[in-house]
Amino acid sequence: MADGHLFNNISLGGRGGTNPGQLRVHSGGILWKKQGGGKAVEVDKSDLVGLSWMKVPRSNQLGVRIKDGLFYKFTGFRDQDVTSLSAFFQTTCGITPEDKQLSVSGKNWGEVDLNGNNLTFLVGSKQAFEVSLADVAQTQLQGKNDVMLEFHVDDTTGANEKDSLMEISFHIPNSNMQFVGDENRPPAQVFRDKIMSMADVGAGGEESVVTFEGIAILTPRGRYNVELHLSFLRLQGQANDFKIQYSSVVRLFLLPKSNQPFTFVVVTLDPPIRKGQTLYPHIVLQFETDYVVDSTLSMSEDLLTTKYKDKLEPTYKAIHSGLKMNFRLLIF
Repeated sequence: MADGHLFNNISLGGRGGTNPGQLRVHSGGILWKKQGGGKAVEVDKSDLVGLSWMKVPRSNQLGVRIKDGLFYKFTGFRDQDVTSLSAFFQTTCGITPEDKQLSVSGKNWGEVDLNGNNLTFLVGSKQAFEVSLADVAQTQLQGKNDVMLEFHVDDTTGANEKDSLMEISFHIPNSNMQFVGDENRPPAQVFRDKIMSMADVGAGGEESVVTFEGIAILTPRGRYNVELHLSFLRLQGQANDFKIQYSSVVRLFLLPKSNQPFTFVVVTLDPPIRKGQTLYPHIVLQFETDYVVDSTLSMSEDLLTTKYKDKLEPTYKAIHSGLKMNFRLLIF
């Protein structure tokens, strides 16, 4: 292609596994589309802040870091692709991709690099593993030297993969010089506080911002309390409880039902949630069309005036359009 490169069978990596798709690298940026349709990732050239290559089993992995701290990993490149793409990035973006090496020694001690929303564990100068701090739901200090990170229980990750990382524990000895503490604040506490500040978690972090009680859901059928949290959506019913990351939401539809006093809100997911052996790519919520919403958001004033400035109001009172507003602005 004169204006770029097109690659098939390129996988986008995540905590719950990988998704194959098609990647187009062009002069304006990067566009990846999932195979079969659904989720897409588009990165504008002006948002690129860093690129890296890593040799992984049977292929090469391209790391893409953007301005807001997000980091994407694309896998499936041949050795010759690395050469041609590196030259293309240098010419069009003025960025020389960094070469990273993967540690295969099996050692479990090393250093922690915190960059953007990523935690990278290094053995020597090589990467042993990497996790996104955006997935961290809670941190706990165990004793004086151990810090445990718990990750969001995302019911969509189980749709494609049998295994998903749920927690990981780090041992930070008092002799650690990277996270220097004192008599009252050991290095492990310094490390935990750093994680909390970057992952935007802490006391009250799991409380819902707004809750709709007793909502009729047609798919999967039942009545649920719908909780909108800062980083995930929760459907809590008598028999089932689903927690869904907003990153799994690809479409929202507001559908008035003809000749009936109901309006449907359809939340399209990729990957879908699982109930038993059945996958549900769409959640269908039913609201009364003339239902009046009167909600006050449970959010600190500082967070409301900084991160959500000009996006959210402290309170909402409207007919069903208010529901649409809450869903649209909280899901990001």
